Amino acid sequence: MRFGKIWLALGLALASARAQDKPAYTFGTTVVDSAGLQGRVYHLKPGTQKLPNFGHMRPVGSVYTTSLNVWPQNFDEGFPSITDRFEWFAIEYSGKFWIENAGKYHFSLLADDGAKLYLNNKVVIDNDGTHRATAVSGGATLTRGVYEIKIEYFQGPRFTVALVLAVAPLGEPWRIFSMNDFKPPNDPEKLEQGEVSTIEFTTQ
Repeated sequence: MRFGKIWLALGLALASARAQDKPAYTFGTTVVDSAGLQGRVYHLKPGTQKLPNFGHMRPVGSVYTTSLNVWPQNFDEGFPSITDRFEWFAIEYSGKFWIENAGKYHFSLLADDGAKLYLNNKVVIDNDGTHRATAVSGGATLTRGVYEIKIEYFQGPRFTVALVLAVAPLGEPWRIFSMNDFKPPNDPEKLEQGEVSTIEFTTQ
């Protein structure tokens, strides 16, 4: 599988860290975390080829996580916290995060199968469709403030699952996007709303 130079470097760095510290993957949990991402889980009809319209569907459960860090693995190992479904399911993650330093931010979304990244309901990355593990990147200029983030993901047919979101603020190296790194200083409902502009779509 080709993830591009960025993902190769990131993957090697994470592999080295795992070898030294042996941390577990950051997977989902059923424990509520108000500062993290809530993932609403949906069942899909076999044969689904792209992300569904979640507004017309009813979730079958919820999972929570602070980061999306599921590297490509066999579908029969399961997706974190999805215990009874190995294919034909979707997850809609949402939450709020804080940007302290305004500027250009780059994001990269690795997925198998399809996924999209939204900031304040604007598409920043479109990696939809049924395909093998593929990384797509995009950038946006962000002001200081609170942002709504949403990641839509679906797993179609077997044989691999993957979902990894990374971020690279201007002048900084790539790292796994973690909600813990972008916590609002106070109640996000009382803070200024951030603005998204100059969206750039790219691929790797």
